[in-house]
Amino acid sequence: MKAIGPRLVIATHNSGKLREIRELLAPFGIDCVGAAELDLPEPEETGVTFVDNAELKARAAADLTGLPALSDDSGLSVDALHGKPGIHSARWAENESGERDFGRAMERVWQEVGAAGPDAGHDAHFTCVLSLAWPDGTAESFEGKAHGTLVWPPRGANGFGYDAMFLPVGGGQTFGEMEPAAKHAISHRAEAFRKLVAALG
Repeated sequence: MKAIGPRLVIATHNSGKLREIRELLAPFGIDCVGAAELDLPEPEETGVTFVDNAELKARAAADLTGLPALSDDSGLSVDALHGKPGIHSARWAENESGERDFGRAMERVWQEVGAAGPDAGHDAHFTCVLSLAWPDGTAESFEGKAHGTLVWPPRGANGFGYDAMFLPVGGGQTFGEMEPAAKHAISHRAEAFRKLVAALG
């Protein structure tokens, strides 16, 4: 894989994702700049998979800035809901004015799981795809997963998104209760990141 270079665009407007990616990249001395800091538009996510959308966002940012760009597409997939919300995880959080309210999104997930019946179960997993794109249009993607179960009510004010209702396999704390270092050790984003680092050599 080609070298990233000293500066990398993080192609996300999600402050939680930006913070986690910056923390993961901190040991490598890479200067990370977020898409919002550069006033980059958010491309429409028209893909049908996490890989599709991650590569779309990374390529768009690399093309507009002339710098390598790293994007993240991630979401929660619930077995009882046949994989939903999946790639639409952020959209489930949008209210009538287009703002994201993940408290509302978690309530929707829990209600729909309940509507699926008593035998539906609470198994779920997070998926994260990190895509690294260069201005010449090339891109590589790396996928990570974290398996667990849903809990209610949500627990913890750390993390973001659906973290407060997700209890990882073998854990006693939700992602929302964990300190960042503990989450980074086992999360879907961390697994994808380890694959990215291995490819960078």
